Amino acid sequence: MSISIFHSARLFDGLNEAVIENASVIVEGNRIREVGANLTWTGDARRIDCAGHFLMPGLIDAHYHANTPSYDFYGTDRMHPALLAAHAGRLLTGALDRGYTTIRDAGGGDVGLKMALDAGLIDGPRFFYPGKALTQTGGHGDMRRRGAIEPCGCGAYAGVITRAVDGPDEMRKAVREEFRQGATQIKIFLSGGVSTDLAPIDMPHFTDAEITVAVEEAARRGSYVMAHCHTDEGARRCVELGVRTIEHGSLITADTAAMIAAAGAFVVPTLSAGELIGAHAAELGLPASSAEKIRAVNRRTLEAVEACAAAGVRLGLGCDLHGDAFLQKQNRELVLRGQVQKPVDVLRSATSVNAEIVQMQGQLGQITPGAYADMILLAGDPMTDLAVFDEPLRNILLVVKSGRLARDRRQS
Repeated sequence: MSISIFHSARLFDGLNEAVIENASVIVEGNRIREVGANLTWTGDARRIDCAGHFLMPGLIDAHYHANTPSYDFYGTDRMHPALLAAHAGRLLTGALDRGYTTIRDAGGGDVGLKMALDAGLIDGPRFFYPGKALTQTGGHGDMRRRGAIEPCGCGAYAGVITRAVDGPDEMRKAVREEFRQGATQIKIFLSGGVSTDLAPIDMPHFTDAEITVAVEEAARRGSYVMAHCHTDEGARRCVELGVRTIEHGSLITADTAAMIAAAGAFVVPTLSAGELIGAHAAELGLPASSAEKIRAVNRRTLEAVEACAAAGVRLGLGCDLHGDAFLQKQNRELVLRGQVQKPVDVLRSATSVNAEIVQMQGQLGQITPGAYADMILLAGDPMTDLAVFDEPLRNILLVVKSGRLARDRRQS
């Protein structure tokens, strides 16, 4: 196998706070072979001079939507599949541009995108996906406009991002079908949301029996359930019923955070979505009710993140942004998290913690022997200033995926 040596770097390995000075990373094929300071290699190798810049694991976004090109969810459901795929390809390529070597889709990502990425038809990140997210009829994920009647009269709904299921039997069949299509995890909705007025934010979704079935079927596959959930009450249900990752968690209190930590569950906050939607609700065409919900939730979200961090909850990181224009701010999530966490904890969330979330602990999110060679080189020190991520196309000098120089901006 070919050998590549990344040398003269300041190295954060994704795990330890101490930065290794004058570090080298020896890559064999697509895996990391050796890591350390002042390493030597006498054989043939491609040598990449990091020139004292900051080398760290590739970023992982644990809440991404590849198949939603805008906040017009109703329009997305009616978009031609070829056009939707073209949008998705652009969004995935953009994520890699910004240093994300892995993403976990949170609803709508499908086997076709996975196959296109694996075949090299889309130059994008590693891809973990749930297929269609599962909602109850009339829940937050039911994207039909009010008053819409299905031609068949059956009331069933399946869109690009979500499908409606009701009752334990429908839930079981739907989960099994998503796994048949290759899903790596299952997404369900446990509360209302803020980006639509489809259901009140405090409206509980699904019965305990329905959720239990989803968790049970995922466990059969060695997988897990991720749940859209803003409310404190919903987060408690997640813990009680075995949901592994709580998405958003915007209203979690200190007492509930302690429960989550004790259960070993994860929370994936999405601060940038709240910030950007709150500032641009009108131009996105969102109703006034949605805009007010977003602003009210935003006032509580940082407190929820602080409560989780203080309780020792394992916090992932995700953006939950839709469309190319908004995803230009994908890296904003790291900067916002820096308001309430130390930079090293934010970096861990975006690397090794998210790797654990996607069930790739030790394989992704860290620069250690045996892990995939996914790395980024930064012109700046995020340990002291996370704002380096605000301009990723200028400050991310290298993006390395599986040992390949996917992006090289050192000479530009």
